[in-house]
Amino acid sequence: MYDQPFHEQPLDNLTFLVTGGAGFIGSNIVEYLLKYGAQKVRTFDNYSNGFHKNLTLFAGHPNLEILDGDIRDAAACATACAGVNIVLHQAALGSVPRSINDPVLTNDVNVGGFVQMLTAAKNAGVRRFVYAASSSTYGDHPGLPKVEDRIGKPLSPYAVTKYANELYADVFGRTYGQEIIGLRYFNIFGPRQDPGGAYAAVIPLFIDALLRNQSPTLNGDGGQTRDFTFVENCVQANIRAALTTNPDAINQVYNIAVGDRTSLVEMYDILRQEAGSDLAPVFGPDRAGDIRDSLADISKAQNLLGYDPQVRIREGLRQTLQWFKANQDFIQQRN
Repeated sequence: MYDQPFHEQPLDNLTFLVTGGAGFIGSNIVEYLLKYGAQKVRTFDNYSNGFHKNLTLFAGHPNLEILDGDIRDAAACATACAGVNIVLHQAALGSVPRSINDPVLTNDVNVGGFVQMLTAAKNAGVRRFVYAASSSTYGDHPGLPKVEDRIGKPLSPYAVTKYANELYADVFGRTYGQEIIGLRYFNIFGPRQDPGGAYAAVIPLFIDALLRNQSPTLNGDGGQTRDFTFVENCVQANIRAALTTNPDAINQVYNIAVGDRTSLVEMYDILRQEAGSDLAPVFGPDRAGDIRDSLADISKAQNLLGYDPQVRIREGLRQTLQWFKANQDFIQQRN
């Protein structure tokens, strides 16, 4: 991946902090930044979601600094932000079901930790703060495609926390003059996404089941639609948000997706075809807190950030399946 850069300006005079850098999306951002010559890439992770193994891929790289710590720890956040030009904040507790099971922890990490990071970045004089927002913010708003300024009521504690992030970002930007950009991710998938654990996302679960010749379980009737977005597109959005010089692009929130709508059944059929499998799925109950349909309007990100997603769902699923096939030993390592 990342055969072509998403930026024009040099990175060799910039220090980046990637919170959650040992996670799925974070480690992909780290990979891109190191590949294209960032002066320093510092990761900051407590490994509650991420894995040390994701960083061993870059072991020995002279421009990588690995910092262990928790975004709820003010002193650790201050250390992480020291000398940093750009923060790419990916650290969070994801998963709607997890937030329903433990709303206190989800709020503590996603809201409390976010405010700690914003404050540390402000105090350190960080130039730009880009954070992972979520399409869950649209809640029960029925309109399709989803447009940034039209949202409904949240459907889960997780969605509440991600909307709270946007509110805090807006206030910090206006109150302290910080440059802050939020990226509402739509169902990101790709290499290094963990299929293990109680809260694994649907695509790695499906791939893992296919590779073990087992039928995966689809929640509900499988007709739910999502704007599945390959991680390379997500990395592009982060890089463009981090480096944009367009003043109109600052202190905004953007949909980061592809603009395609695919049902769970259609997505599974693509995976099954790519895997050469005839396994039929098993249908389970609906999942609490889930929306029925999702589709993003990405015109705002295209117009203000120059975002241009290149990888559509079939190609993204093909690349992801190939990676899972080639990295079974890596996947089975638990950290």
